[in-house]
Amino acid sequence: MQTGLRGRDLIGDLDFTKEEVETVLDLAWDLKMKRALGQDHAMLRDKTLAMLFFFSSTRTRGSFESGMAQLGGHAAFIESRTTQISHGDTEKELGEIFGRYFDGIAIRHCDWGIGNRYLNLVAEASRSPILNMQCEIYHPFQCLADLMTIIEKKGRDLRRKKMVVSWAYASSYAKPMSVPQSLILQMPRFGLDITLAHPPEFKLMPDVMARAEAEAKAAGVGFEVVDDMDEAFKDADIIYAKSWGCMNHTDDPDEITRITKKYEHWITDDRKMALTKEDSIYMHPLPAERDVEVTSSVMDGKHSVVFDEAENRLHAQKAVMALTMN
Repeated sequence: MQTGLRGRDLIGDLDFTKEEVETVLDLAWDLKMKRALGQDHAMLRDKTLAMLFFFSSTRTRGSFESGMAQLGGHAAFIESRTTQISHGDTEKELGEIFGRYFDGIAIRHCDWGIGNRYLNLVAEASRSPILNMQCEIYHPFQCLADLMTIIEKKGRDLRRKKMVVSWAYASSYAKPMSVPQSLILQMPRFGLDITLAHPPEFKLMPDVMARAEAEAKAAGVGFEVVDDMDEAFKDADIIYAKSWGCMNHTDDPDEITRITKKYEHWITDDRKMALTKEDSIYMHPLPAERDVEVTSSVMDGKHSVVFDEAENRLHAQKAVMALTMN
């Protein structure tokens, strides 16, 4: 167990070692049980968290705000458009000033080529820890909740379990690729064999792919990439299928729509889930486009763990806040 996380930033998934992630999970389960039993766990009494959003949110805002209250502190919701950021406040100003006002700064900024850099520049100037509520590259808190859920459903020994991280069709906006990228970076460290499935136009970032392959090699687990959803689903233990956008293929929205519509058949349905193991689980960070990205019969069916997964956002985030902001 590694407990020296006070004051640490969590921006990228590999910022914490495997042992440090295990510490986070151990505390998350303890806090989950305390909440279930109604036991006081005000570990952050009189502490404050700034939650700065450049991107809309449901689960992230709700879980961080509720989590800080349950820990005895206060979370301030700050929508970027209501600030002076557009009128001159730079990352340095924000880090210096909010780092003095607040005991932690959580930021969601998913603009391509901007978000991750923004978080790191704020971190350089802040005396308080920076927590990444999602950028265009990483979504570490979602990944921690996912790992927590997988262990709850499949046990602590995940070696030789097959996890599919798959692209899925969606008709709405081009979603960030941060969720699949976080998954392929973190999950190999815990023994999972990864199958990444996507159409040719929906590749992930090359440097993230290289790091993920290196993590898989170091852990002695499998890592393969396929362009067929059916092939990927065969004998899988864990299905994690969601949409993400094209990377650098084109800036033309009409062309992106045309490319995406070619793959409307990339939907998680009962036929595909029948290819997986009998006790497989279906995961999604939500929101999911029902009957477009995934059928309602799967999302509400026996394989689905999406609501347990969503709940675990609360517990995993509370654990990180307690360890870094104390």
